[in-house]
Amino acid sequence: MDTNYKAGEKMSSLIEVKNVSKIYRMGDEKIVALNNISFSMEKGKFYCLLGTSGSGKSTLLNLLAGLEKPNKGEIRIKNALISKMNEKQLAKFRQNNIGFVFQSYNLLPMLTALENVSLPLTFKGENKKVRDKKAKALLKAVGLSERLNHRPNQMSGGQQQRVSIARAFIGKPDIVFADEPTGNLDTKTSKEVMELITSMARENNQTLVIVTHDIEIADYADYVVYIRDGLIEKIEKAMEAKEVL
Repeated sequence: MDTNYKAGEKMSSLIEVKNVSKIYRMGDEKIVALNNISFSMEKGKFYCLLGTSGSGKSTLLNLLAGLEKPNKGEIRIKNALISKMNEKQLAKFRQNNIGFVFQSYNLLPMLTALENVSLPLTFKGENKKVRDKKAKALLKAVGLSERLNHRPNQMSGGQQQRVSIARAFIGKPDIVFADEPTGNLDTKTSKEVMELITSMARENNQTLVIVTHDIEIADYADYVVYIRDGLIEKIEKAMEAKEVL
């Protein structure tokens, strides 16, 4: 087991994790969610954080996204030390560099599909005409041009996730994080969603980091990061296994 493995060392890393630990306290009990892990991630690659429930994979995603802070170690993204940023700095950094796709979609129920997708651009100060044009183009790209004015409760789970994907990509972030994005979807819709996410990320040379317990989702990845009991068991270069000799 090599927790210092660096996938793709020939390129400069977009994400660097160095000696990171995360410990939760429940009364007198200490729960070690992540135990002194180190690795790096390249720009333009797809990484799958794979592990069972309680392995530490979602905790790792939260740390990478700056939603939680490590008890020990450093996390750098684009050479910015996000593990030491305050909430205001993190919010600005995420706004400019990161997109999110959630298992539960996290759409605002009072907003239409168009309004949900354009929301990140509102925070960036883009005028309504520009952001609506971009949102319409992305909703068309994800197959929802007929659902622009529908609210979440007027759409299926698969349609809501497509809206969530469009929202994540509209700001053209360097990194898209996805937490069990197919967890609430059936098999057919899951495949459609994964193909959509990966094709959009590859088209824009974005780094994609997905948390899952589903080995079939890992089939889409460039690298699979196997996590167990707060440790990285191995990082597998998936494309080597699929290479046609």
